[in-house]
Amino acid sequence: MTHILLAVPPLFGTKHWILVAGSVLMIVGVFLLLKNIPFKTLCKIMLGVGIVSEFVKIFYYIVANEATHGGVLPKSDLPFHLCSIQILFFVFLNVSKNEKAKKVLLGFMRPSCLFGGIAAILIPTASARSTWIITCQYFLYHIALIVFALYLYFTKEMKFDIKDYKNCLIFIFVLMFVSIYLNSILSDGVNTTNFMYVVAPPQERLPYLNKNNGWLSYIFRYAVLIVFCITISYIKPIILAIKEKCKRKPQQTEKAQTDETLAD
Repeated sequence: MTHILLAVPPLFGTKHWILVAGSVLMIVGVFLLLKNIPFKTLCKIMLGVGIVSEFVKIFYYIVANEATHGGVLPKSDLPFHLCSIQILFFVFLNVSKNEKAKKVLLGFMRPSCLFGGIAAILIPTASARSTWIITCQYFLYHIALIVFALYLYFTKEMKFDIKDYKNCLIFIFVLMFVSIYLNSILSDGVNTTNFMYVVAPPQERLPYLNKNNGWLSYIFRYAVLIVFCITISYIKPIILAIKEKCKRKPQQTEKAQTDETLAD
């Protein structure tokens, strides 16, 4: 089956940049189309997109690897990457009644869908560039994630604050730590899974994310990049929290001085 599918050019080639440009246009167009719909409706749409995307991916990789895996989905294609795991989050958003847990989850999805989607479009994995079927699935799914993130940034239905920033950092690092165990469990010494890219970067010879100086250096740079992206995402709530804290300090000092005067 694979030999009849059209191959897609390599990373950062001319056609890849055409895909990037097309993705940008689609993101803008779809966001303008959906920006005013109710949030619950958007969550249902995203769940549908996620299910269709996962079905396409599952059947493609089972057929493509049938000779070696015998009709079993390869472990490396399980939905435990930063972007693919969002499908499980969309299920939770649609079925859960726990608004507090949903708010924590949305606080994480806000930057992870945006930056994860952008990174995936700019640096698609090798498998996503193998055939036109999986390329379409890959790009359309990540376009949908970016649109969802933009909705969370511009919607007036939800407000995010410094607490959401802290919860987001905790969430991502717990997820990365769990991924270390998950990769160890699923790797069999021959085939290595790389969920959340805690084992190695998504591509070799990247300018910043690389293992030129070993894994420890790589994972530290990776963590710094994650903190930077999340901080940028929450820059407005961070600035507001700092201003509020600076505003409170003189009031607390004035109150302390008043208390001392009354005590005298």
